[in-house]
Amino acid sequence: MIAAAGQVKTQPLLIMPTPTSSVLARDIAAALDWWREAGVDATFGDTPRKWLGEQKGAAPAAEPSQTAAAAPLPTPPPAPAIGGDRARWPGDLESFRNWWLEEPSLDEGGLAPRIAPRGDVGAELMVLVAMPEEHDRETILTGREGQLLSGFLAAAGLPDERVYLASVLPRHTPMADWRQITADGMGAVLAHHVMLARPKRLLVLGQSILPLCGHDPAQGSPNLQSFNHEGGRVPALHEAGLDRLLAKPALRARLWQRWLDWTDGQTWDEPHG
Repeated sequence: MIAAAGQVKTQPLLIMPTPTSSVLARDIAAALDWWREAGVDATFGDTPRKWLGEQKGAAPAAEPSQTAAAAPLPTPPPAPAIGGDRARWPGDLESFRNWWLEEPSLDEGGLAPRIAPRGDVGAELMVLVAMPEEHDRETILTGREGQLLSGFLAAAGLPDERVYLASVLPRHTPMADWRQITADGMGAVLAHHVMLARPKRLLVLGQSILPLCGHDPAQGSPNLQSFNHEGGRVPALHEAGLDRLLAKPALRARLWQRWLDWTDGQTWDEPHG
């Protein structure tokens, strides 16, 4: 139909229903609607079903393989003992000093140099410390700890030529693993050192040294009275390390009193037999 001039007449759009493809499809849809209205939207069964079916050409499942027992790791060889072959250890003190500076197994290296012990065979007193001081370069105990020790020895009347100064470690070693050092055999090297030096008395300064002297830390407070070395024994006295003696005047007073008791008050500038 043609509308009057200036007017456009629209016709309603008629949507025709999609015809059902078949009676069977209509019946299936009606059945599903009926069950859905009844609240049933799933089906269950006790028998397993292969929804995907068998895969064509699928390889058969491999039998589970038995994992072979892991082979034990080889036992690492024991670490070489500190000092190396004992049969080659030096037999005199002068050779020991050179060996102390050169034997590679005595420590694992470090920035500080190795420092040799100083003194003569048969000294009145051997003083044993854990390690050289941080700034020692050619001579052992040249810093504040050495000055404290010198003052003590002067008060005891012991001149330098009657004292033998030595350390357990050849160089200054911060955070040293003393448990491992003991396990690696440094105690045997120390005993050999004392045997070569043959001092009349031994003053041990430092708690960490005691296990190397045969003291069991489980025994509690140390009471070191002698040091056994290769074929001999030397009277010994133990006290805190020089670093602690510097920091605590009470420890210095205790050392002096114990020293007097140990030596019966004797000073070495006096005649003695």
